[in-house]
Amino acid sequence: MAKKITWGILGCGDVAEVKSGPAFQKCKNSELLAVMRRNSAKAEDFAKRHHVPLWYDDADKLLQNKEINAVYIATPPASHLEYTLKAIHAGKDIYLEKPMARTADEANQILEALKKSRVKLTVAHYRRQLPAFLKVKKLLHENAIGEVRFAKIEILQPLKSDIITETAENWRVSPKISGGGYFYDIAPHELDLMYDYFGEIDEVKGFATNQAASYEAADFVNGVISFKNGIQFQGLWCFSVAEKDKKDECVIYGSNGTIRFSFYGETVVLDTEIKAETFHFKQIPHVQQPMIQATVEYFLGNADNPCPPEAGVTVMQLLEGMSAS
Repeated sequence: MAKKITWGILGCGDVAEVKSGPAFQKCKNSELLAVMRRNSAKAEDFAKRHHVPLWYDDADKLLQNKEINAVYIATPPASHLEYTLKAIHAGKDIYLEKPMARTADEANQILEALKKSRVKLTVAHYRRQLPAFLKVKKLLHENAIGEVRFAKIEILQPLKSDIITETAENWRVSPKISGGGYFYDIAPHELDLMYDYFGEIDEVKGFATNQAASYEAADFVNGVISFKNGIQFQGLWCFSVAEKDKKDECVIYGSNGTIRFSFYGETVVLDTEIKAETFHFKQIPHVQQPMIQATVEYFLGNADNPCPPEAGVTVMQLLEGMSAS
């Protein structure tokens, strides 16, 4: 059993710059040995600025490095299936960016390949490990709002949204690359939390449309979920509202009150018939660091998987179930 995880990154772009990349060097029992990007100049620049010893412009060469025992796949979803299958073949454990793939079928192909191997894979639904969302889970576990009745998410954003990572090429609105627009970019985190909080899914339905026609993908999704335990869910994602109307909120309703929070904010509000309380949380410089640390512990055999591939497949099924129309 390895005593340290030695990482290689496939796709050292915008997400790896701050959210995740530096965390591989800051986590315990973890080191970042190499990065890869098809643009060799950008790969070299990233490596030099982040003090990474090796850089490549070919994924196969990075995967052939025997010192690397795990890879972070941070490329756009169009290449997730290809690179993940190659990493499995190379025997590298995998931390895979969300969404797990472009489609549920691709995600299932990854899952089947994993079952035939000894490779471990964690999906980068990193909000599971952030303090604010762990607090929500704890409040639910403590029955702070009584029996949960339903949850509602409203993500209302203007055409140019500050919660979407900017890139030189806006591949997120190309279904051939991303799978399905901004909904496929940010909803995986939100839907994964609902799955983590409420458990197995009974049924999912939804409607998707392109109201503003500013790009190819749908810019409005209305989805509902019925969980097997009877809890209900509704989610609205619109990416073409006025700036003044933008909103990022989840409200969980129970028999004795509500839990209210933002996916990009720093507070969780508990409001019951007995008391109202606001919990404050500081922003983490590298938001994926807690999840990466949990992944390192899993790869080392010291902990359970913080987000198994089966959860990634479920999220892909939810995305498709809500946006199939």
